[in-house]
Amino acid sequence: MKKYNRIQTLFFAGTILFFSACKKDYGNLNGPTVEAYQNNATAAELNNLVSGTESGMRNSIAFYLDDVGTIGREIYRFSPSEPRYVTDLLGANDAELSGSNFYIATPWASRYRVIKNCNVLIDAANNTTLITDAQKKGYTGFAKTIKAHQLLMNLNLTYSNGIRVDVADPDNLGPVVDYNAGLAAISSLLDEAKTDLAGADVQFPLAGFGAFGSAAGLLKFNRALAARVNIYEEKWSDALTALNESFFDLNGDFYTGINNVFGTGSGDQLNPAFIPQNQNGEVRVAHPSFTADIAANDDRINKTALRNTTASIPAGLSSNRDVWVYTSSTAPMPVIRNEELILIYAEANIQLNNFNEAIKALNVIRSKHGLGNYSGPQTQAALINEMLYERRYSLYFEGHRWIDMRRYNKLDELPTDRPGDDVWAEFPLPVTE
Repeated sequence: MKKYNRIQTLFFAGTILFFSACKKDYGNLNGPTVEAYQNNATAAELNNLVSGTESGMRNSIAFYLDDVGTIGREIYRFSPSEPRYVTDLLGANDAELSGSNFYIATPWASRYRVIKNCNVLIDAANNTTLITDAQKKGYTGFAKTIKAHQLLMNLNLTYSNGIRVDVADPDNLGPVVDYNAGLAAISSLLDEAKTDLAGADVQFPLAGFGAFGSAAGLLKFNRALAARVNIYEEKWSDALTALNESFFDLNGDFYTGINNVFGTGSGDQLNPAFIPQNQNGEVRVAHPSFTADIAANDDRINKTALRNTTASIPAGLSSNRDVWVYTSSTAPMPVIRNEELILIYAEANIQLNNFNEAIKALNVIRSKHGLGNYSGPQTQAALINEMLYERRYSLYFEGHRWIDMRRYNKLDELPTDRPGDDVWAEFPLPVTE
């Protein structure tokens, strides 16, 4: 395994069927079946599938953030009941990541459950005569967009170990494809969804989409995700094209975008990444480098909160700042937002040697976080470092730092905390694969 030293589910109206990429399901035999949705589904039934898809996107999201945040040296996750957060994930004492452990098996399966839900929604929409063709395109465009997003999250974890893209038929699963093929398939899926949404009529409610719950809004969301994939593919001009079709706004609110939302109502769920300040035992604290590396007057220090007492564990790790990105149990969690799009714009322009345009975008970020205009060298290498700094602090604990450092072959620049610790480049495939 490569490492660098110093790396709801199928919700049917309250009934849950669990799926993973492998052929395995655990169903409620008294509830609706997949087949029940393939035979002239009503709009209400299709809407249930949409709601289940949105709900499932939230499942195990904290495991994903803990995975990438810990390996990316953004956070420590101290848990008296689960030492693997500070052993396996930090590569302590020659520890190895295991394909059978919760940190890969749980988020991986959760993402594929949503993908299964999307596949059922696509089939159900296409096979019904009870809605218009334009309405069908609304459902399929939404489902393909979410499916692409979920595949990308799993590919972010396993990287060169790849993912399964084709899992529509559990009796005939497609092969595991490598990283580049995975990105290409995800990009193609987003393009398919774009075509669908261009002629769509969206008549279903969406939570967390705000102004982007219409066909036009979903198309902007789709293109925002496409821009993210484009920079992973190093298709810089394509990223700028996608941004122009998205909700990217250089002068807009940083938090405009699409969110996973949470609530206290019956059947809802709370934000699993929220832990109150100054808690003992189960805590999520900032890696000490977060404070050590931040520029003076950078207001993004407020993404962490100074603790009353330092949190420490016998394994030799400590921090005096709580992670404070999600400040309540119902705080929304971004899927993608405008601040990231501005940084994608800066990155693409750096790579295309459009330095003036890149610096303009970087200065938008800097000025709104208490920093003066960029005054460093106007070279590609220097601007890449500046862009990575801004991404590090603007997108803190949103799931990007580890992926960004890996994209730029900088994993060896991430700090290690103890002799023998390692920085992983990727997770192994789950043993179920």
